[in-house]
Amino acid sequence: MDLLDRLLAHDAWTTRELLRRCAGLTDEQLDADFDIGHRTLRRTLQHLVFNLDVWSGLIAGRIRSRDDVRRPPSTIEMLIERLDRAASVLATTARDVADRGGWDDAWLDVLDTPPVTKTYGSAIAHVITHGAHHRAQALWMLKQSGLRDLPAGDVFSWERRQAAG
Repeated sequence: MDLLDRLLAHDAWTTRELLRRCAGLTDEQLDADFDIGHRTLRRTLQHLVFNLDVWSGLIAGRIRSRDDVRRPPSTIEMLIERLDRAASVLATTARDVADRGGWDDAWLDVLDTPPVTKTYGSAIAHVITHGAHHRAQALWMLKQSGLRDLPAGDVFSWERRQAAG
């Protein structure tokens, strides 16, 4: 597996694992206030999935205006569904960019005011690093909530789990 596919697969898997761990939490646990990031697990997870969905749509050319942006769902099950769709779009688009050597090719981010030209390489790198940042916040919230047996979130742990089947 090449580096791009490895990073994207790890990113999607780790976010999905966090969502799966949250599936059994109560609304009170999901909405408990923390003095970090988006302040609750639910809002942090919504932001993670929303960000991936919007950026993958922008990079793939599926979002052409603010009217094309869908708000994130509130249930964990719906977040997992949205994550899986968005991760697939990003993986397909990123693979196309890599295969044609288009990392430095530009596209127009129509959600910025005024619209801003960005490169595919920077946008894809942003999505991956942004996800890692907010997953770390969600992991901290889960630990503070007393949950154990959480995924470490690192690539080595992900790779070991993949190899084990």
